[in-house]
Amino acid sequence: MSIAYTSGASVSRRSMISRHTQYQLIFALVLLLCGYRGTSNAQSARMEIYAIDTVTLTGEQFLTGDRNGKPTRIGGELRLPSAGTAKVPAVLLVHGSGGVRTNIDLWATQLVSMGIAAFVLDTFTGRGIVTTSEDQSQLHSLAMLYDSYRALDLLAKHSRIDGTRIAIMGFSKGAVAAVYSSVARFNKMHGTPSVTFAAHIGFYTPCNTKFLDETVVTGKPIRLFHGISDDLVQIGPCRAFTERLRAAGRDAKLTEYQNAWHVFDSPGPALVDRKGQNGGACRNEEREGGQIINTETGKPYSSTDRCVTQDAHTGYSPNAHAASIRDVGGFLNDTFSLKH
Repeated sequence: MSIAYTSGASVSRRSMISRHTQYQLIFALVLLLCGYRGTSNAQSARMEIYAIDTVTLTGEQFLTGDRNGKPTRIGGELRLPSAGTAKVPAVLLVHGSGGVRTNIDLWATQLVSMGIAAFVLDTFTGRGIVTTSEDQSQLHSLAMLYDSYRALDLLAKHSRIDGTRIAIMGFSKGAVAAVYSSVARFNKMHGTPSVTFAAHIGFYTPCNTKFLDETVVTGKPIRLFHGISDDLVQIGPCRAFTERLRAAGRDAKLTEYQNAWHVFDSPGPALVDRKGQNGGACRNEEREGGQIINTETGKPYSSTDRCVTQDAHTGYSPNAHAASIRDVGGFLNDTFSLKH
């Protein structure tokens, strides 16, 4: 089982195993809370490691269709639910600003237990990044969207994966890739015409940037899951974005969880004061030429804008986590027509 711990201090192997065991016990209790019963043995999952050739793009390059970024090689771990030759659906997991952390591992385990392959995409390590929490300029969220299209290309060619049933699920910074990969314009510029994601799932998604033609989407379902108390990535813009999508006749839904903060699905301290770049209060819009404008100032968005603060909270919520497992599980059961 592959887990990345991103704390600054070194951690002994024994303490890492102990912490992982603790999180797995918490996860088991959460599954009991939501009444889930898996049908596959996650311990029998086959793991495969892949290198993915991509390029590192700026936000402006991505938005204007310019692919002339720095060539980069990133990695990913594929977990297949069983041996054999039968094709299975898959979910591409895209991490947030902290990199591949415990919640990603737990979601991969959950998916495999449902008979779904999980592909854990690591967009940071190949670029020498540990975390972007205090400096988001290290990697644009839209560069991670480009990476996700390249991972989709890889998965669609895999002999065990049903290329028509590949969903994408992202968390915070990675949720930008998960949700906005639905935009038809982005698919045309950076995707592969014959391959699209079957569903888009965003956890605590930054929805505070309005992109041009963002409601012209591929037609695949979009699901957002968000804590109402989140003060790092505020829920208000996602409410507005969901309303815009629904007004345009799109299949979109926002599920809200009471008393849930940012990363409510990641076991750990109940509530932590967090210091880092917090642009959740900013309201941005894309303009022609790939510029992202802060609507308050009318100027290009900058991490030094007044709306960017250093204070926010993160906190685990067993109840919200359990509810999200139930809600995502039900959605994927329906989307992939799973037979349990």
